[in-house]
Amino acid sequence: MSDPQNATQLERSQERRAHTSSGYIMLLLFVGLLALGVWLVSSNLSGAEQGWKWGLLILDGFAALLILCGFYLINPNQAAAIQLFGQYRGTDRKSGLRWILPWYSAKKISVRANNLISDKIKVNDLRGNPIEIAAQLVWRVTDTAQALFDVDDYRLFVLAQVEAGVRTVGSRYPYDDVEHKEVTLRGNHDEVGEELRTTLIQRLEVAGITVDECGLTHLAYAPEIAGAMLRRQQAEAVIAARTKLVEGAVTMVEMALQQLNEKQVVQLDDERKAAMVSNLMVVLCGERDTQPVVNTGTLYS
Repeated sequence: MSDPQNATQLERSQERRAHTSSGYIMLLLFVGLLALGVWLVSSNLSGAEQGWKWGLLILDGFAALLILCGFYLINPNQAAAIQLFGQYRGTDRKSGLRWILPWYSAKKISVRANNLISDKIKVNDLRGNPIEIAAQLVWRVTDTAQALFDVDDYRLFVLAQVEAGVRTVGSRYPYDDVEHKEVTLRGNHDEVGEELRTTLIQRLEVAGITVDECGLTHLAYAPEIAGAMLRRQQAEAVIAARTKLVEGAVTMVEMALQQLNEKQVVQLDDERKAAMVSNLMVVLCGERDTQPVVNTGTLYS
């Protein structure tokens, strides 16, 4: 019993080299036939020679017309898929003037690099937050047979797959992580762009298209939650800053008590140590400038 997946793989088109001729050689032959036709028309023949003269002229004109109908031009970074009555016969990638038999048809396709910027689409990130995201990619056709015959319109196919790929990758990661412990859309552009490129290459392989470059061009929270998420980001930033500030203040207080004890500057009991720690923490963590109070009495009054 055959595997449906293998059968699908066998049905895919595959580019191969077409057997075509140089148009410049055929152009010289065409000019030669025209010269022969002019000579036959201008020659003065009589009697029996008139019969073969007109017969040769007809053959000459038919051959010249046959050659004239077979010319086609390929620009740099362009290819032509050759078909015979709807059957694919190969691809011609040689630029310049080319020639095939007139009953063959040549369908041209660009193999240049194309730049595409997708529309902004709304996606839910890994945490379920709605975000707006858009991507930019550079793509090109690598297999002309697949691009022309395995998909209906390869350019529309690219647009559809880019949107699907952006949605897929955008839902795999959170928008942001204030603790920097996760790969995020906002903080890891290179990693996200490379995964998006890999995803799009897999999706576009059926159309004979590859992606050279890929990256995000727009990333933002959806308008309906942008204000709330901004406040949350600000709160998370304040908390993170306060955490660092407290950690530093605790370290400084610890160093101060240790040095006072080692140098025996002053002997403090637990109550005085607690008061000193409280005062230092207020000074180090306060947002306003502190006003010193000079104690003219004893340590305990």
